[in-house]
Amino acid sequence: MAEKESMETRPLTRDVETDGDEEMPEEHSLGVETPRRRKQNHIRYSLSVLTLVILPNIVSALAGAFIFHAWWQTEHLGPRCAAYTSQYSPVVEEARVTYSPTNFNGSFMQEDVFRRRGSPEVDAAWESLGVNYRAGVISHKEGLRSGLTTAHVQRADKYGGGFFVNVEGLHHLHCLDLVRKALYYNYPYYKAMGKHAFLNDDKILELHVSHCLDTVRQVLMCNADTGVLGQVWYNKEEPEAFPDFKTTHQCKNFDAIRKWAEEHQEPEVESLPPDYMRIPNPEDILAETP
Repeated sequence: MAEKESMETRPLTRDVETDGDEEMPEEHSLGVETPRRRKQNHIRYSLSVLTLVILPNIVSALAGAFIFHAWWQTEHLGPRCAAYTSQYSPVVEEARVTYSPTNFNGSFMQEDVFRRRGSPEVDAAWESLGVNYRAGVISHKEGLRSGLTTAHVQRADKYGGGFFVNVEGLHHLHCLDLVRKALYYNYPYYKAMGKHAFLNDDKILELHVSHCLDTVRQVLMCNADTGVLGQVWYNKEEPEAFPDFKTTHQCKNFDAIRKWAEEHQEPEVESLPPDYMRIPNPEDILAETP
């Protein structure tokens, strides 16, 4: 009878079986916060607090790092890349040269305005690129840093001094524009107009066009694009492979460069005083064009 009463007064347990008088583990006592259970609860609470406090901070830090990386690329990596891959020029900093992904229009059958036959509309499109901008002026210090010498043409000191310059990229586009005008299907149109390069006789025009063609060749070789062209299928009846010229490139912000050149243009030659240019030293005058 005593044994029965002893069995009835034992504390209830959960998920633990006991035999006879086996002592119940301390942590399984119902309703009693043992030291071990208290420690476990404390650990769980601490982990919960750390999760709630630290996780948002980690997410914020990662987001901030991503934003900083994008800002750093725009503000520093772009100008550094441009400065490293080209001759020094004040344009890099003053025009805030940056890079961004740009999709090329590589359509083969559909012509955009730059590809069409010569017309006022086509000429206006090319002119909008700055292909015929006048020279601008940069300071004497910036000119020397850009690779110019005192033998290059300068503005007279009384008008502020400095070197007369053109942005090379716009000269390259000027050359491409002239090659376009000299194409067999455009030549009669522009020859009849008799403007710009077409004012010259055929031999000088030929030299001008070949100079431009070779300039574009050298630019393309100097800046050889290492991207790759894939191929696509066309013609559903008899599928054939054809290069996919619609590719993505990291391109400079051309409009900012063009705007710099536009804003730095000097006035028309006709409106400049006769003493606007510094008189050259005799030894700086070349016997013929370079």
